[in-house]
Amino acid sequence: MQSSPMASSAAPALQLPRLERQRLHDTVVEHLRGFITEGVLPPGTKLNERELCETLGISRTPLREALKVLAGEGLIEINPNRGASVARMSELEIREAFELMSGLEAFAGELACERITDAELDEIKALHNAMVVSKSQHDLVGYYQRNRAIHDLINLASRNSALRQMYLTVNRRLQALRFLSNQQAPKWDRALHDHEHMIEALQARDGKRLSTILRQHLLEKRDAIMLLVQNSDRP
Repeated sequence: MQSSPMASSAAPALQLPRLERQRLHDTVVEHLRGFITEGVLPPGTKLNERELCETLGISRTPLREALKVLAGEGLIEINPNRGASVARMSELEIREAFELMSGLEAFAGELACERITDAELDEIKALHNAMVVSKSQHDLVGYYQRNRAIHDLINLASRNSALRQMYLTVNRRLQALRFLSNQQAPKWDRALHDHEHMIEALQARDGKRLSTILRQHLLEKRDAIMLLVQNSDRP
């Protein structure tokens, strides 16, 4: 709705509602991403707007705005006749996305070893220690949040904005699958072991070693997920 010319003098007072709405928008998007990542809303789930509004305590307008954002990220599919549902990736899409991510993370690791600061490395070490505690407590959500933060910080330490944007775009579609891959105990143990080696490589500023570790780490996630997907399709 357009404001009348008489309201122009009151423009500063209108800034607060706009800011509040933006915060609400970001919060709704973040919550929905979390629901999808943690499997609360599995792939293929048809989204019930009324239930989501009640769960989040919001009206349909901010919900629909958030769904459009997630549709742009490839997490939600919106059909004019059937409504919105959580996107389901095909086996080929999963395979290709993980292969691409393995290359992106490997390159980021190589650059990070050249450019990371001691403070950034200390932050990664602290997150790793917290991640170990989460695993000992069988806190998969807490473990995954710290795990994701470590990979994100390595990517940020590469200080390459083009790489950063591509990483974010691909990684949003893979978050739920990366979370799912750690639900297998042996895979969870191997992932923690990989992270210990990542920190060793970062401390040594050994870009080639970190690049190799990250590439293999992502390809192992791909293999674990492909096995889960194939088993779920069996009668």
